[in-house]
Amino acid sequence: MSEQLKGFIHTITEQQLNVFSIRILQKGHLLAHWDRDNDQRRVQHSISKSFTCMAVGLALEEGLIHLDATLGDYFSYDHAPVAQRNLPSPQELRLRDLLRMTSGHDSPPLWADERASLTEKDWAKYYMSLPLDRVPGEQFTYSSGDTFMISAMLQAATGQTVKDYLTPRLFDPLGIHDVEWETSPLGVTLGCAGLWISNEELSRFGQLLLQEGHWEGTQLVPADWIRQATSQQIETTGDGDWGKGYGYQFWMCSHDAYRADGAYGQLCIVISSKEAVICINSEEENMQGILNAVWNEVLPLYTQR
Repeated sequence: MSEQLKGFIHTITEQQLNVFSIRILQKGHLLAHWDRDNDQRRVQHSISKSFTCMAVGLALEEGLIHLDATLGDYFSYDHAPVAQRNLPSPQELRLRDLLRMTSGHDSPPLWADERASLTEKDWAKYYMSLPLDRVPGEQFTYSSGDTFMISAMLQAATGQTVKDYLTPRLFDPLGIHDVEWETSPLGVTLGCAGLWISNEELSRFGQLLLQEGHWEGTQLVPADWIRQATSQQIETTGDGDWGKGYGYQFWMCSHDAYRADGAYGQLCIVISSKEAVICINSEEENMQGILNAVWNEVLPLYTQR
């Protein structure tokens, strides 16, 4: 089914973009797909954040947490940092601040390299030991640490890891079984990264998003939550598709689309106006190059139908 994708394949080959797999769906049907070899489970990097966001929506619906819940509601450490320049302490950070990456850190905690070298095993304790640099809620700074703390809050609120909480509520209904999701040293689902699924499995998630949480006769995730999460909640200052705004663990992008987005070209793009889902797995730093190929070579396939 790769004939329709000739233009896309030509572009990524010519530009040496290391794409492994692409699937394009419309109205729930597979229009075309291409795999360099086999579509296997790969780490989805920050696409994991968007799955964690679904757990938030479910916990909100179940009354287990609320958007104004603070880190201090769930975590108390003896050595909290002294507030800087009349700024609040990390204990006052709200769930909604973490969801839209406005926690107030100039240098976001718990990046991959820091996670790999951190001697403190309690990552929530480490995160909360760092003073804020500015008032939360006002300025976007991309932070995997913020999403890890969402996962930690959810575990405290639900009594389950995010992975275990989502298994019967999301993964199993979507037919995504035996999921591997990396954890912190203390067993907290990483949340921000570390989820291993295939591109075909990712396309099911994309279709669920397009259908606003409805799947095979059942509302798996509240539609209103998906609408909130995939709408702009804060402005961003990046270039290209990174400057279109951010929702709750989702990026806004060109053509009135939104996407779950993972490092090195893991992409789950939803274009509601065309009832379209485009999913891509890659190992490529030039992610804007991949997105440009999507806009130039894949998007016209929908307008022709």
